[in-house]
Amino acid sequence: MASLAHIPSTMCTITLQQTSIRKLKLCKTLNHRYTLLQRTVCCTKSSPWEPSPVTYALTDGTAGDFLKETPSIFEKLNSDKTLETSSPNTEELAIENKQLTSQFRYLRWPLWLLGPLLLLATGIVPTLWLPISSIFLGPNIASLLSLTGLDCIFNLGASLFLLMADSCARPETPTRDCISQAPLTYRYWNIVASVAGYIIPLSLLFCSQSGFLQPQLSFISYAVLLGPYLLLLTVQILTEMLTWHWQSPVWLVTPVVYEAYRVLQLMRGLKLGAELGSPAWMMHAIRGLVCWWVVVLGMQLMRVAWYAGFTANAQQNLSTPAATE
Repeated sequence: MASLAHIPSTMCTITLQQTSIRKLKLCKTLNHRYTLLQRTVCCTKSSPWEPSPVTYALTDGTAGDFLKETPSIFEKLNSDKTLETSSPNTEELAIENKQLTSQFRYLRWPLWLLGPLLLLATGIVPTLWLPISSIFLGPNIASLLSLTGLDCIFNLGASLFLLMADSCARPETPTRDCISQAPLTYRYWNIVASVAGYIIPLSLLFCSQSGFLQPQLSFISYAVLLGPYLLLLTVQILTEMLTWHWQSPVWLVTPVVYEAYRVLQLMRGLKLGAELGSPAWMMHAIRGLVCWWVVVLGMQLMRVAWYAGFTANAQQNLSTPAATE
């Protein structure tokens, strides 16, 4: 019994020792964790001589750029290569443009003399120096064809002259476009003048064939006197419409060229009327046409002067704001 009484006492002492050992282990672990926390806190605290850490705050403007993908090294290298290659290309293009402008300038200088000489050789020289006997062989088809051939030669020279004038009016750099649009009032006036130039001779033909004008004039004589005039007037209208459609800068010169030759053409008709023995009313009608086209030509020259003043004022208005700035 005494041995049995001693057994529970020994068990109690063993359990008490085990619990005390566990408590000591827990205290050691807690002390170890506490010391680690103190060390980490001490390490995070900056010393008084170290600068304070910089904090970054996102603004509204940079909120969209946050975490944006930056270009890689290869993209940067490619962009640098393109910049390096583009700079010599621009320099080469500038040099080529200068060479082209100089070439165009040298090519245009002879045109200023070649164009008027061509117009003189095809229009004025045959009219003034060819004798009428070599052109006019009587009121027949041969005379009509010879006179029409002279006018066709002038039309060829006038077309070449207008092409040269158009090339001279274009800008020196071929990359730039030159667009010149004729005003609506100018087109309307040219159409009215051309229609009036049609109506007067055609009404004379109708009155002569119907017997209102005496003595009557035969159709072949009328065709020899005014047939080339009507043909060249048709060509002028078509050429003006083409210049308006293409917006060529020679729209202001085209009627001046044709109308100046038309005056000489009608003066030639007066000589041919005297050779044919045309009636007085026909001679007066041709003189009236000469006066009409001289007035129209004068108005065209006034239009050229107005256009020169208009462009000068426009350039001055453009230059004054640049000077004030």
